[in-house]
Amino acid sequence: MKFEPSELYSRLLMSDSDMDSLEIVPLGGPDGSDEPFELPEELAILPIRQTVLFPGMVIPVTVVRQKAIRLVKKIYRNSDINQRILGAVTQAIPNKEDPTAEDLYNVGTVAQILKMITLPDGNVTIIVQGRQRFEIKTILHEEPYLTAQVKAIDDSFVGPTKKESKALLQSLRDGAHKIMRLNPEIPQEARIALDNIESPIFLIHFLSSNINVEVADKQKLLEERNGHKQATLLLQYMMREIEMLELKREIQTKASSDIDQQQRDYFLRQQIKVLHDELGMDSPERDLDEIRLKASQKKWSDAVRLHFEKELAKLQRINPMAPEYPVTMNYLEMLVDLPWGQYTKDNFDLVRAQKVLDADHFGLEKVKERIIEYLAVLKLKGNLKAPILCLYGPPGVGKTSLGRSIAKALNREYIRMALGGVHDEAEIRGHRKTYIGAMPGKIIQNIKKAGYANPVFILDEIDKVSSDYRGDPSSALLEVLDPEQNSSFTDNYLEVEYDLSKVLFVATANALDTIHPALRDRMEIIEMTGYTIEEKLQIAKRYLVPKQRKDHGLKSTDIKIDDVALTKIIEGYTRESGVRNLEQKIGSVVRKIAKSVAMEQEYPKTIKAEQIEKYLGAEIFDKDLYQDNDFAGVVTGLAWTSVGGEILFIETSLSRGKGNLTLSGQLGDVMKESAVAALSYLKANADRLGIDYRIFNHYDLHVHVPAGAVPKDGPSAGVTMVTSMASIFTQRRVKPFIAMTGEITLRGKVLPVGGVKEKILAARRAGVKEIILCVKNRKDVEEVPANYIKDLSFHYVDQIDEVLEYALLPEKVKNATNFIFPEEKKEKEESGYATLDV
Repeated sequence: MKFEPSELYSRLLMSDSDMDSLEIVPLGGPDGSDEPFELPEELAILPIRQTVLFPGMVIPVTVVRQKAIRLVKKIYRNSDINQRILGAVTQAIPNKEDPTAEDLYNVGTVAQILKMITLPDGNVTIIVQGRQRFEIKTILHEEPYLTAQVKAIDDSFVGPTKKESKALLQSLRDGAHKIMRLNPEIPQEARIALDNIESPIFLIHFLSSNINVEVADKQKLLEERNGHKQATLLLQYMMREIEMLELKREIQTKASSDIDQQQRDYFLRQQIKVLHDELGMDSPERDLDEIRLKASQKKWSDAVRLHFEKELAKLQRINPMAPEYPVTMNYLEMLVDLPWGQYTKDNFDLVRAQKVLDADHFGLEKVKERIIEYLAVLKLKGNLKAPILCLYGPPGVGKTSLGRSIAKALNREYIRMALGGVHDEAEIRGHRKTYIGAMPGKIIQNIKKAGYANPVFILDEIDKVSSDYRGDPSSALLEVLDPEQNSSFTDNYLEVEYDLSKVLFVATANALDTIHPALRDRMEIIEMTGYTIEEKLQIAKRYLVPKQRKDHGLKSTDIKIDDVALTKIIEGYTRESGVRNLEQKIGSVVRKIAKSVAMEQEYPKTIKAEQIEKYLGAEIFDKDLYQDNDFAGVVTGLAWTSVGGEILFIETSLSRGKGNLTLSGQLGDVMKESAVAALSYLKANADRLGIDYRIFNHYDLHVHVPAGAVPKDGPSAGVTMVTSMASIFTQRRVKPFIAMTGEITLRGKVLPVGGVKEKILAARRAGVKEIILCVKNRKDVEEVPANYIKDLSFHYVDQIDEVLEYALLPEKVKNATNFIFPEEKKEKEESGYATLDV
């Protein structure tokens, strides 16, 4: 509750200045009578902002608008103080600089100007007293100022019963006294003024003017015609303010109690400190001595040492009980615990390093050769910036585990940081230590964990990094993975440069297209392709079976799995580029043997192929789904995915129609365009390819790519689609056990595609014997080891005609369809030929 108007009223009454001449007419004296006031029919209107004038109240109003200043000065020049009146109406839109009648509330108060003061800036402040409430009936003029026809609102206070009215008034007085007790800022004069008010109406106006509520709520009180309802609404506002003041006092009391508790804790800690000194226990001084000792042994640059000394001096000035003390202490401990210039001694025995790499991983010759090259140059030069490698390939081929082998071969510490799902830049660079709970980024944390400044640092799943409003971790990694910059890497928490140039960063990824282009450019990409069946067999024999035996507590004499059984698991139960699922299946077999050993049951010591279904159930994958089919329009294609190569089938069918093309199987835009291009090529070359052109006008073509639930896209299915369409149009049989990949043009050219090695491996897994490729992909095949492709025949083509020559057999499929066209239909039906009539 505010009492500025009442304080002003008191000052005006007690002033010795020229304000003594002000004639203040209080509404309601001790005898309860009111001085009569006659309201004119027309009244000049003065818009006021952020306040509401009630009858009997005296308030100051500062007038700044030129139109309003002219109005005030004109009225104040009237010698009769009873004629110095205008209508004070509150603006409904307070920020409106030049309000119109629509911007004002409809009810206001007649204001009698008691005093006018002209300010140095030209504005005017007037002291006004409210006399009578009124309602605006009609706006008469808007210039030179607002003039309205008004109607007086009678002030009366009549309750349902005299007893109820008295109780309501007493509740208002009690509420006002309670607010005064809860708010010590209210002056004593206000309490005296409240006790001397006898008129119910003046009491309501007095409290309404001083209650601490919004202007809109005060306007509601002013507009209420019924005095009893007005008092009831006022009481509700007062109860709300009492509740807020009580809550405020409760919060202040609790805060004061907390401060007292903190002082008590401080004195207790001081006593504990004295006890520590007496008992010879650790103290903050001992912690500082330990930090100084560690710092003296660090190989710091001058800038780092100067920074450390400043932070240490700041810590010594802080009270150990202050909240800042542990923050600074943790920071200094991080500085002295980091390995500055501490390196492990590299293993320069290249033969031993090669043996370590070969012992843990089969194949992967390209990666192993790169590591040996790095060691050789490091041995010769003595000081070499570490390369930034990125092992890229499908899941399960050993990218992450190879990092551990590299660390072992180099005799370095091994650190792995998973980047999958990281979307906060602070994960890389850390938080500034001014934040509560701040800590260094994962790079510095892991370097501290390693204890040396040259570990092998695996950045796992770097292609899964994402960004959001907190920053882009990929951008933060640009500095980490740039050999020209990472010698002066700055973590937000450390605030000093740290040398990462000796760290061997090895990133892993399944796909390159999701890696930030600038980040990809900084890394040396080494592709790790999938394994052949022969390689998987060797990996299973040398690594997976012994590992699973060891993990399940079995000896080598307890179980053996012969080569035929392992081959059956590889071909019938897994279809992947890596060996992760293969390890799971072998583990499933070994667990069942472990159960038999534990229960002392009979079991075969050597697992053979015919026993695999007993342990793993029926085979999951069928190698020969469509390879020897006798359906026109079914062709095997090759595709590349982020998890390796796959085979896919293109199916086409014809039905009576008007030459429409339907595509299904969740095909992307590129595959749809390939289908359209294939059909256009066949239409353009129909005569040469032996296709009756009338088919295109009287039959609809439907192209489908199973499985329909998997989205597919890319240009490499072009040759497969044109072969499938040519087969259905000519009813020629597709050569069995043949697959193909390549992009096509409308002119009949076959273009090269990527992912050739993965596609070849997928073809081998599926039992394909012949593969059609673009002639420009020959170089990609030559890079594939000979043992990968020893059972495959390759046909290199440059034109679509060559593809059709290799892929389509001269004979037609069984039950080949004889196409019947409208003009021939009747004749053919009479002769008894088979027709396609859907």
